[in-house]
Amino acid sequence: MAGEPTVSLSELRSLLASGRARLIDVRSREEAAAGTIPGALNIPVSELESALQMEPAAFKALYSAEKPKLEEENLIFFCQMGKRGLQATQLAQGLGYKGYGEMWLLPGE
Repeated sequence: MAGEPTVSLSELRSLLASGRARLIDVRSREEAAAGTIPGALNIPVSELESALQMEPAAFKALYSAEKPKLEEENLIFFCQMGKRGLQATQLAQGLGYKGYGEMWLLPGE
């Protein structure tokens, strides 16, 4: 994951405590249904590119949340091991998103 912005657990806790992070769980719906970080929005990585290109109203209708803005800071993508989080981070960067990062969940954290 070298070269890509990565968020540590302590950084994430600080961002969440201050309300300055937007979490997107890019695992499958089934994985997210089994447990996710409270407040995270689930957009499977397979849907992410089309989701980030939707009109804001269509995004809200489908995901029941505001669409991230291109300039939004602390947009954090996560998955279980990091591969999909990295893929999502690179995809967002390619679409012009500025404030992104990725992290992965480790058992027991």
